[in-house]
Amino acid sequence: MAVQVVVTLDEKVLDPDEPLLRADDLGAVRGDGVFETLLVRRGVAREQERHLARLARSAAMLHLPEPDLDQWRRCVRTVIELWRGDEDFALRLILTRGRENGGPCTGYATASPVSATALEQRVAGVSALTLTRGVARDAAQQAPWLLLGAKSLSYATNMAAQRHAQEQGADDVIYTSTDGFVLEGPTSSVVLATGRTLCTPPVDAGILPGTTQAALFRQAELAGWTCEVRPVPTPELLAADGVWLASSVRLLARVHTLDGVPLPHAERAQELTGQLQDLLDQA
Repeated sequence: MAVQVVVTLDEKVLDPDEPLLRADDLGAVRGDGVFETLLVRRGVAREQERHLARLARSAAMLHLPEPDLDQWRRCVRTVIELWRGDEDFALRLILTRGRENGGPCTGYATASPVSATALEQRVAGVSALTLTRGVARDAAQQAPWLLLGAKSLSYATNMAAQRHAQEQGADDVIYTSTDGFVLEGPTSSVVLATGRTLCTPPVDAGILPGTTQAALFRQAELAGWTCEVRPVPTPELLAADGVWLASSVRLLARVHTLDGVPLPHAERAQELTGQLQDLLDQA
């Protein structure tokens, strides 16, 4: 969806149809930067502090200067004040290393409507392919320079995975490790349910700490659910009562088909989806 608001980190309001980046900005020429995407609902940026903490974590992994989080909070507030409309919108924070010949980092925020696809998938769910990420579950410890678990601007492989899935007739992807464990989606966390127990893979597997997954688990525990963060062998996807992709803007999308095969327990999964969406609404 088209960007409707652009605000720089120093709170300058820009025309969204005008150029912003220099031609040699390292965010554009090398994908050297980090970003976050927040859902804004009724004038409130959901899980703002978790997103800002993750922005700082990703920046540290890329050895970027430590972000001034108060400055980012002011930028977020300005974007929200400029938004026109009552509907949810996606607020993206972008921080690059700046120009190739040196100088300050580039920081700005944008606002755009939630896509029709995301809104539809909240309701209808998704079909997904399992695709190998090509690394073992301990790759983040063995090769930290791969930046596994950082929300960097280098998302080309994630977008390629989604295009591959769509070419195969699926909506999305669940990455797996070469040693047989569930990791995450290209833009989402993976959550499974068995009875009243929710589980998700741990971040030490080289995955992004999920803000929506964390909010869901927080509310679920308050409601008496058991929540586990543990390694998830890939076969558990087929045995679970339900599988979801959790992300900031789409929120929860039930996986109804995996690798071309409808998942079992569809009626139970649909019931659980409603319960989990209610919990997220309380977060």
